[in-house]
Amino acid sequence: MEKKWILLIALLIFFTFIFLFWRLTSGYAKKEYGTKMSKHWPTRLSYWQAAILYSTGFTAVTLFLLKWGNILNF
Repeated sequence: MEKKWILLIALLIFFTFIFLFWRLTSGYAKKEYGTKMSKHWPTRLSYWQAAILYSTGFTAVTLFLLKWGNILNF
């Protein structure tokens, strides 16, 4: 049962970081690439790849800090 809670916490942290990445950078990406170019598939793919990469890294660091602070035990 503990593994399910840790997985749920990790997923919530991951989706929170993805949401924050999207909120903070979506306007900049549209302005940088232009609205027409931002609708193309390769541009969107690279944007979401970056979002997943950064969110995975921040989630790993957050889980490490939670484990180091003895908040999570796994």
